[in-house]
Amino acid sequence: MQKPLIIHDPVHKTIILDEFEQMVLNTKHVQRLRNIQQLGLVDHVYPGANHTRFEHSIGTMHMASVIGQSLSFEDEDIRKIRLAGLLHDVGHSAFSHAVENVLKRNPQLQPVIEGKKFIKHEAFSKDIISRILPQDNYISGHVESEFGMDAFDFFDEISKIATGDSRSISKPYLAQVIAGDVDADRIDFLLRDSYHTGVSFGLIDVDQIISSLIIKDENIVLGSTDGSSYGNDMALTAAESMLISRAHHYTAIIHNPKTQAARVMLLYALEDALEQFKDKSGINAAKDEIVRFFTEYNDNDLLNFIRSNASEKSLALIDNLREGRLYEPVARLSQKILRPSTRMSLSTIARHGVATKRFETRLANELGDVLVDLTVASGVPKSMRIAMDDEDGFFYDESALANGLVRAISRQLSLTAFSHPDVVVNKDSSTVLSELRRVVDDLSPRLLHYTREDQYLPIEGIILLFYAVHSIFVDEKPGFVSIPRLRHITWLYRTIQKLGTFSRLKNLFDYSFHERYGFPYSEKVFEDIQVLVAMGIVDEDLRYYEKDGRFRQSYEYVLTWEGVEYAGTLADAYRPEFEEMMSHLSMVKHSIKRDIVTIPSNRYVAKKR
Repeated sequence: MQKPLIIHDPVHKTIILDEFEQMVLNTKHVQRLRNIQQLGLVDHVYPGANHTRFEHSIGTMHMASVIGQSLSFEDEDIRKIRLAGLLHDVGHSAFSHAVENVLKRNPQLQPVIEGKKFIKHEAFSKDIISRILPQDNYISGHVESEFGMDAFDFFDEISKIATGDSRSISKPYLAQVIAGDVDADRIDFLLRDSYHTGVSFGLIDVDQIISSLIIKDENIVLGSTDGSSYGNDMALTAAESMLISRAHHYTAIIHNPKTQAARVMLLYALEDALEQFKDKSGINAAKDEIVRFFTEYNDNDLLNFIRSNASEKSLALIDNLREGRLYEPVARLSQKILRPSTRMSLSTIARHGVATKRFETRLANELGDVLVDLTVASGVPKSMRIAMDDEDGFFYDESALANGLVRAISRQLSLTAFSHPDVVVNKDSSTVLSELRRVVDDLSPRLLHYTREDQYLPIEGIILLFYAVHSIFVDEKPGFVSIPRLRHITWLYRTIQKLGTFSRLKNLFDYSFHERYGFPYSEKVFEDIQVLVAMGIVDEDLRYYEKDGRFRQSYEYVLTWEGVEYAGTLADAYRPEFEEMMSHLSMVKHSIKRDIVTIPSNRYVAKKR
């Protein structure tokens, strides 16, 4: 029997791997991660941030076992989540998420494996774990003797745990340990990124967070083991602290202008190299090469690919990166200085890769001699529940702080134009900023129009739903306007699910739902509603109410004046769909749970202007 492997980790101190974990650790798929930096090019900004996906994977494995032990998992389940933690990033591409962005922006390059289109690294991880690893006779033999299972069945389960596919396994909480709202992956990268960057925003109380997790109805939820009111309050506090760290992580590291500059320089060079390679070798060869980005390449391999195929202009970008000559921001727009309609347009564009590429390219052409980067934050908590007496509630419903943080993360948007350092000295930043704002106001609505011709944009369906309710109930009188305020977000879930069954509306409301909480729920619908609130299209009001002797909070929604104006342009773009929506809602309007709020017209119209 092989001796346990002892690893001295700067974050978690001593980590011990058993014989089977060492076998998996020593596969080429895991070893590849040694040369893929966890934060891509962030070391250009924070020199200590040269840690890798390899050490993060070991750290995630360790944190998974700590969580499993705290929750009193069986020994075999702890072994499974440790393996899943070790393997969760095995399909990650070189240079972190840069290649994923290329695939989102260039659908024609998306590879197909076993009949399925692969876009995200999770798909590659699942394929490597479930299909490739069981083919290793040494590993499969060990699985059969150690776990008494067929290797393909065993690694199929591990792949689902590693990628957070909780609905496909008998014990959903195993997958939630690795990929949930409060999970081993997030805990390790917040601690590790904070340690290596020197940015203390990522520091969290791990012991308090882990002690705040319990199992209820086969799911991990927040709560106290003794069910006490104070214990539940502390569970909320622990989860809030982790969300605060995540919000600060985005601001300090991901949205740092120098980080953005390095990222956009690499992205432009990679896209150019792939285009040159595709023209020379064909689209299928390009797709095959992209598969290698996720399964074989490390960071140096990807740079060598760019150097072997890119044009002279892109090679200059790579040389500048190597020499630390990052492009500098000459103009930057954030959500704080953009009108709600422009915010909403940019947010929608940024969440659709093809539209983002078109927008950045046209904007760069208009401004001349710049690289453009449009970035939005993602990853808000959508499914974490907290145990309360005889029922559960959503984390963000029970915590006003969490709700505000969800909105703050959803609001983070950055549009930046970068130029070479030698060019910046000759540019007047105020002139460039003024021109940037002018072009953005003109270009973004036109580009969204082109995007709608290629695909439906479901978030716009939700805006139209708010607009339809508004149109049915709005009542204008001299000096005053009465507008509807929706009382329950659950009505939105049920209605969106219902409208999605209509043949004309199914693509506009292309959301998946589940009934785990006793009503139709969609994580994506929740996330999109938060975006609408963050962008100023919808107002969200907090309301307290008493139920069973306990005061609770819920959120109500009303379309802002800017939302009315924005939705009016969408109604013209989606005329047949909007008319069908209006027809259905008019028939069921008495069942729409709403309040009518009457305010002076000048307050409603001018309030947000």
